[in-house]
Amino acid sequence: MEKSYIFEYLDENDFRKRERSVRKYNMLAYKKLTFEYYPKIRSGCFLGEKVAEDKKAKTESYELKLPTDELFAKVHGEIRVHYTVYLEKHVILLTNITPEGILDEGHRAELSTYKGVMISKSNPEKDMFKINLLNMLNK
Repeated sequence: MEKSYIFEYLDENDFRKRERSVRKYNMLAYKKLTFEYYPKIRSGCFLGEKVAEDKKAKTESYELKLPTDELFAKVHGEIRVHYTVYLEKHVILLTNITPEGILDEGHRAELSTYKGVMISKSNPEKDMFKINLLNMLNK
C-alpha cells in the first residue's frame, strides 16, 4: 500500500477563512475541492499546474484552478489553490487560495452581487464598471 500524504497549512486560519468564503460564494468549486481534488492530492496524484520545483529540498509547488464563473474570473481572477509538496516527508503544505482580496472580504462581511457577480465593499464602482464593460463587449 502506498503511503498517503498529510495536509499541513502555512497559515491555517487564513486558509480556512478563504476556504469558507469559497464554500459560501462558489459551492461547485468547494464541492470539487473537498470531495474530488483533496482526496486525489492526498493519494499522490498532484493536480494543477506545476509552477516550481526545488531539487535540493525535493519540493514541488502547484497551482490548482477551481471551477469559476467566467464573469467572476474576468472581474476578480481565477480561484486557485496553491500548495507545495514535500516528496520525502509525504507532506502537502496548503499555502493559499487566491484571489485573496475578495475572498477575505467575503469572509468578513456579506458581499452584494451585481448582475450575478460578487462585488467588493471597498471598490464597488470599479467592480461594477468591469462587469458593465464585459457585458457591453459580449453584446
